[in-house]
Amino acid sequence: MAVLSENEANPPRVAGPVMAILLAVSFSHLLNDTIQAVIPAIYPLLKESFSLTFGQVGLITLTFQLTASIFQPLVGLYADHNPVPYSLAAGMGITLIGLIVLAVAGSFGWLLVAAGFVGLGSSIFHPEASRVARMASGGLHGFAQSLFQVGGNAGSSFGPLLAAAIVVPHGQKHVAWFIIAALAGIIILTRVGGWYKAHLAALPPKSAQSKSHLSADRLPRRKVIQGVAVLMVLIFSKYFYLACMSSYFTFYLIHKFDASIQTSQVFLFLFLFSVALGTIIGGPVGDRYGRKMVIWISILGAAPFALLLPHASLVWVGVLSVAIGLILASAFSAILVYAQELMPGRVGLVAGLFFGFAFGMGGVGSAVLGELADRTSIEYVFYLCGFLPLLGLFAFFLPNTRRTS
Repeated sequence: MAVLSENEANPPRVAGPVMAILLAVSFSHLLNDTIQAVIPAIYPLLKESFSLTFGQVGLITLTFQLTASIFQPLVGLYADHNPVPYSLAAGMGITLIGLIVLAVAGSFGWLLVAAGFVGLGSSIFHPEASRVARMASGGLHGFAQSLFQVGGNAGSSFGPLLAAAIVVPHGQKHVAWFIIAALAGIIILTRVGGWYKAHLAALPPKSAQSKSHLSADRLPRRKVIQGVAVLMVLIFSKYFYLACMSSYFTFYLIHKFDASIQTSQVFLFLFLFSVALGTIIGGPVGDRYGRKMVIWISILGAAPFALLLPHASLVWVGVLSVAIGLILASAFSAILVYAQELMPGRVGLVAGLFFGFAFGMGGVGSAVLGELADRTSIEYVFYLCGFLPLLGLFAFFLPNTRRTS
């Protein structure tokens, strides 16, 4: 029987946040979500070029959202048992293929193929990038997830601006310029994959991981299921409301206040920027004061502002939307880390499940609220969505994991 050396018996662990890796995955998240945001940003161009109906536009969104949401839990579950360090770069490579197809697509069918490739690349990227962020966190899991998330939120806000400047004035083929972003992502993620591979050996064996999370493991199965169900309700609340704001806020401002398109876009950018800022706040606060408190405040705390927004003047709508973005956005990092503590040893599955569900709720929310707006009015949609943050009351039923920092 071979005698283990001291380093082999006690593999080294990351002593503090590895900022170079955290910044790399955050920037890669920015690139990934910038590319994703290009597709809906050029819908008006595609609708005119291909004579699409609104139903066909919705089908493009559905194709992207389904591939992005359904595959993420499967990717995460597989990676929990068989880590694939260079899958991050491979996922960005699949996204690059989607961009190429989108740039040269000559029919509606090829647009769907392009959307499917971009969604599939995203489904591979998110669970594994979230795992790397946790590995490089040095124990500051909330901070790491927030830094990872803020990159994605920034990309979602930059994407439409870049698409408006590059693609809309010059045509569909100029989507190819975004290939530069995908190539940059592949290079960065290849380096991250090398770090990931080198540090896999530093992770404790699964038996040791289970012991380190003993308090969470001892939670009855019923409590774990209850906790996951509550978190899903909170994700539903958050992402349905975000779908309302991101998809229909400009229409609401134009219809109710006769705002110009430029003014409505400025208001939307302010909201999206506040979402990015709120994301970076939630994780560190959760590390210091506990996940449940952040979840309580971030979902339920947005309710008063969301309820007031449909009754406010234009200026106050801007102020309230910024407050909602700041408060509501702080939830996701806390929810994700709380779920990882609730189900220790299943980092990939948890990341895939919650990212996938969030993507799905965003897509379903846009479709459902759009149909509701057609049947009623855009004002009624915002009035009704103002009650969604009240679902934060369900956070009362979250069990204690006893691991809040």
